[in-house]
Amino acid sequence: MSIESKLKRKGVNENLEYLHVKKKKASFTWYLFLAPTLLGILLFIAYPVFESVRLSFYSSNGTIENWVGLRNYERIIAGGAFWNSVYNTFYIGFFQLLIAIPLGFVIASMINRIQRFKSFFKVLFFLPNVTSIVAAAMIFAFLLHPELGLLNYLLEMLWLPTSPWLSDPSTSKWGVILLTVWHWVGFVIIICLANLQAISPELYEASEIDGASKLQQWFYITIPNMSGTFAFLIIMGWISGLQRFNEVFVLGGPGGSPNRSLQTMVAYIYERGFGGFEFGIASAATTLLFIIILLFTMLNLKITRLKI
Repeated sequence: MSIESKLKRKGVNENLEYLHVKKKKASFTWYLFLAPTLLGILLFIAYPVFESVRLSFYSSNGTIENWVGLRNYERIIAGGAFWNSVYNTFYIGFFQLLIAIPLGFVIASMINRIQRFKSFFKVLFFLPNVTSIVAAAMIFAFLLHPELGLLNYLLEMLWLPTSPWLSDPSTSKWGVILLTVWHWVGFVIIICLANLQAISPELYEASEIDGASKLQQWFYITIPNMSGTFAFLIIMGWISGLQRFNEVFVLGGPGGSPNRSLQTMVAYIYERGFGGFEFGIASAATTLLFIIILLFTMLNLKITRLKI
């Protein structure tokens, strides 16, 4: 090999080595950008989850810890307060979804049919969703007041029976359901509208040629094509509902007054941890809630992948 060939080969190797070093530096730069996010996830998500699971096996008042094994879980399962909070959580969540999803879908279908002011109605119905739930709960506490509330006043004007709403355990959960439906239905409308506009117009054109009416199109084309959207809304609604706290805390406090009828699972955890300083019990309840939400999240991912 001539001296000229050796010099050329050496130059190529140097360039390759330079490119390799540059690529490694670029990769390292990306890791530097990701480091704050990864550090935040480890400190504020992963570590608290691990610490909560660890603490669930201890009896702790925040300063003194004693190993008790599964005793915290046994106390939770044997106690009625926890199961009452589970019942309240699922009751409110079930009826919220049962009302909000069909109502939001019907409104979205009506908005999708109109030609003018479509954006105006989108904003109008979505406004409650961006309203602070704490502020909304305080307003609803006034609206649902048994004597001074506007809702009972309107019912009296229409000669309809009034209700004690939030002051009676038999009706208090329905007061929260009204609030959550009002607050969440705008989100349902926006999601349904996005998917309604994704349905191929050719399906409707073909059905018109076959003589299908608008109602038949809605039942046999629109609703079947929205099945994935409904599944998504149901799973996301349950995940959100299982974490319900702010509105029930404002309306009923950590104890879920009246008579614990508004105490959800998160409120139970708050009461045990920060009210009774039973952090082991609260951590055990948090772990159970985490497992339930994880199962719903896995179900959501599975359904989403099936629809893709």
